[in-house]
Order: sequence, then C-alpha cells, then structure tokens
Amino acid sequence: MSQNSSNWYALHTRSRFEQKVYDGLCGKSIEAFLPRIQMMSRRKDRRKKILVPMLPGYVFTRSGLEAEEHINILKTVGVVRMVGIKGTPVPANEEEIASLMILDGTDRTVQNRTYMKKGDRIMIMEGPLKGLVGFYLHHKGKTDKVVVSVDLLNRSLEVEIEGWALEKIG
Repeated sequence: MSQNSSNWYALHTRSRFEQKVYDGLCGKSIEAFLPRIQMMSRRKDRRKKILVPMLPGYVFTRSGLEAEEHINILKTVGVVRMVGIKGTPVPANEEEIASLMILDGTDRTVQNRTYMKKGDRIMIMEGPLKGLVGFYLHHKGKTDKVVVSVDLLNRSLEVEIEGWALEKIG
C-alpha cells in the first residue's frame, strides 16, 4: 500500500491500554504510533525515568481503512473506537502527527492543556524540537511555551521552549 493512500487515525483505548493496543497493532503488521514522554517514576524504593503516554487513552494508526484492515484494527484488544464523526473515522492532521513524533520520547516538561486555538502559529527552528509546529504562549516572568494542538482529539499539549528558537508561520 502506498503511503499517500493511507492516513493517520486516532484510536480511543481502554484506560491504561495504550501500550497493549500499540503492541497488538504492531503484531498485526499495522503501522502504529504511541507518543510518549519521559517522566520520573514514583516508586518508593527508587526513582528512574520511564516513558508514559503523552495523550492518555489514545494511540494512532496509519491505514487506508480497507474493510479487512479496518475490522482488524477495531478488533485489537483494548481499542474502544476509532475517533470520528457519527461513526465515520476522521483522519488526523499529518502536520500534527509530525509534531507529536518530534515530541515523542522527550524529557522536556510536557503538560496536557485545555484545547486552544488562540495565539500565533509558530514553528520551532532550532534545537531538539526543531520542526515542531504549534501556538505560541508566553507567561510573564516565566519561560516561553508552545502549545501543540491535535484538532481531531480536541487536546493540546504545552511544552517549555527557548524563545529564540521560534519563527512565526502562516
């Protein structure tokens, strides 16, 4: 299947089933993406960095949604539904998925935020998050921040960045 005939789709998963869904899709040779961030584990005896889902309850899959593959995706253990409108799956925005892929595995402070559309649309031009597209958010006296929004999921993520690495786009 050619890449341009397929799109990324968001899958809503059962609580804490993100990794099981990701592994299940990969086991069926279906392309999957589980964006994760590094956090310190909260174990009593030791502290170490662990990877946790960036968007709890969601895994992305790339598919052309041919009937058989669509059913295979939905039958994956832990999948609740494919995100869409009135039962019809809606593809995720490629640029938003690309931004999540850049954030994947980061140890930067990433916090889920209330979904937002206001602010200047920016792209990070330098550093480890180069290419990430989002909206500029500035807090007086604090570090600059970028908000990456995923329209399909009505979710936004806030990331601390250095202001000099930004350029306004659009």
